[in-house]
Amino acid sequence: MSRIAIYGASGHGKVIADIAKRNGYKDIIFIDDGNNKYINFDIFCYELKDVLNVVLAIGDNKTRLKIFEKVEKAGFKVITLIDPSAIIAPSVEIEIGSVIMPGVIINAGACIEEGVIINSGAVVEHETKVGAYSHISPNVSLAGGVKIGNFTHIGIGSSVIQNIIIGDNVIVGAGSVVIKNIRDDMVVVGNPANSIRVQNE
Repeated sequence: MSRIAIYGASGHGKVIADIAKRNGYKDIIFIDDGNNKYINFDIFCYELKDVLNVVLAIGDNKTRLKIFEKVEKAGFKVITLIDPSAIIAPSVEIEIGSVIMPGVIINAGACIEEGVIINSGAVVEHETKVGAYSHISPNVSLAGGVKIGNFTHIGIGSSVIQNIIIGDNVIVGAGSVVIKNIRDDMVVVGNPANSIRVQNE
């Protein structure tokens, strides 16, 4: 199909639109529920039922899950979108609703679960697992055998050494170097990364 809808019209959505164009999509429609010039989802459902493929351009991890569920419930198909410049080993598993940005490298045996963002220039090494609805920011390096939980955000330029386990709902601050496991719900920063607080406290 040449038509695709992008749910989210922020700068992130515009980058995803460029990826869609490089994948051959000619007719790109933005959906956005904010007070702006783009159509909201209710109008989209009413007027554009023939556009079956939707890609998510929602940066917030938990909101992305809510939008995913809403789009599927309405009968549309949430798709995965991969930039042609990404280098992805044949043995990599990428689940539905993920977006793989320009310049990404994902090596043998890695697993990218549902609704994940792997942002520009990130490296995901062999046998690393990125949990559902997590966001790996630009220029992040995940060494081999790393396990990232669900709804976790790894900040721009961060590095995680081999075989580290990072829990669910974790925030790793920009430029951090993670050398030890991180439990659920923590916010960590620094080199080496240290906990500064528990989320929601």
